Amino acid sequence: MPAVAPRHAAPNAGRCFPPEVLTDAEVRALMDACGWGRPTFDRNRALIALLYRGGLRVSEALALYPKDLDAASGAVRVLNGKGGRARTIGLDPGAFAVLGVWLDARARLGLSGRSPAFCTARGEPVTSSYVRRLLASLGARAGIEKRVHAHGLRHTHAAQLRAEGVDIGIISKQLGHRSIATTARYLAKGNPPANHRGSSDRFRLRPLRSRSTSGTQQCMRCSRPEEGRSLDRGERALPSLTTWLASSPRSESR
Repeated sequence: MPAVAPRHAAPNAGRCFPPEVLTDAEVRALMDACGWGRPTFDRNRALIALLYRGGLRVSEALALYPKDLDAASGAVRVLNGKGGRARTIGLDPGAFAVLGVWLDARARLGLSGRSPAFCTARGEPVTSSYVRRLLASLGARAGIEKRVHAHGLRHTHAAQLRAEGVDIGIISKQLGHRSIATTARYLAKGNPPANHRGSSDRFRLRPLRSRSTSGTQQCMRCSRPEEGRSLDRGERALPSLTTWLASSPRSESR
C-alpha cells in the first residue's frame, strides 16, 4: 500500500485572532476599492456601508429585503437575528445614501422586492462565503494591512459608538446581544484601555449624531433621544459617508 502523506493543519486552524478596528479612512478606501460603473459595485459598497454603520452580522444583512430598509425613519428591521430574535436598528443618513444608490440600480435591473436586498444581478442571494472573499480582496486592493472581514466591521461599529460615549445598553440593543455583560466583553476585545485611547488615531472617529428639532440630542443609529449632552463645537452634524459619497466618482448610468 502506498504511503499517504501526512495532513497538515491550516496555519490559522484553532487560532482566535483579536478583532482589528478600522478607521473611517480605511473604510472609505475599502468602499472606493469596490470600483464604479457596475450595479454590483454599488451593491458591494452598500453592503460595506450597512455592516460598518449598522453593526449587523453578515447573515443578518444578507437576510434583509428592501421592505426592511426605512430611510425615512432611519431604521432597519432585522427579522432573522441570531437565535431567531428580531430587532430594529438605527442607521444614519450617510449610510442610507450609499444604500440608496444600490437600491436605485437594483430597480433599474428590474428586480422585485421578492429578492433579497443584497442579491446578484439576476436576483439570486449573495452568500456569506462570497462576502468573506470579497472583503479580503478589497482590503488587499485598498492597501489595508489589517485583516478585513465582516465581523471586523461589526467591531468597528461597536468601537465607534463607544468612542462617542453611547450608553452600553443602547450598544447592546443595536448589536442584538442578549445581555449587557455580553456587550461589555465584546467591547473589551476590540478596545485598548481608556488611558491609551487619546494617542491613537484609530479611535479619533467622526460622530454620528444630529440635533433633533426639539433640541435634544439624537443618536442616529438607535433613534433614541439622549438628554444632557450637546454637540461640541467642531463636531459634524452629518456622518462622513455623506461627504464621501458626494466627492466620489459617479458612473454614467446613474
